[in-house]
Amino acid sequence: MRAAEPRSGLRIRPFEASDQEAARSLILAGLGEQFGWIDEARNPDLDDIAAHYAAPGHAFVVVQLGDELVGTGALVSEGEGTGRLVRMSVSSEHRRRGVGRALVDYLVAEARRRGCSRLLVETNNDWYDAIGLYQHCGFVEYDRDAESVYLALPLDGVLSAEC
Repeated sequence: MRAAEPRSGLRIRPFEASDQEAARSLILAGLGEQFGWIDEARNPDLDDIAAHYAAPGHAFVVVQLGDELVGTGALVSEGEGTGRLVRMSVSSEHRRRGVGRALVDYLVAEARRRGCSRLLVETNNDWYDAIGLYQHCGFVEYDRDAESVYLALPLDGVLSAEC
């Protein structure tokens, strides 16, 4: 996976160990804004991002604007040609400026490159901005329950062991 500069000044690149604290803080801040509180024990994967997202078929990326980390996202392989977007987050100061869209576009392209035939995402059913972003990027709702909405994006990938 290579770094990309999809929008003016934005740089999307693979996660590095030196990003650990900034990425963790950014994700937890976004969750805190949405829910009004954070139970850090419910997010143990954030204590060691590399350990949880460095497995084959997984990719964790960060978005930089200058020297500032402003976004995160991960592509996780679920096997059988299916990938899932997780840990998507954009700092509050940089929302509605194309960062989230650039991040989704980058991870969709990475999923295609890996041969995924479909990409999934789950978010809280009252997280309207996230749902709108995914729908704007072509994801379609396929299920909903009391807490979550589930969306999918079919891809043109040829099945691969990487996805």
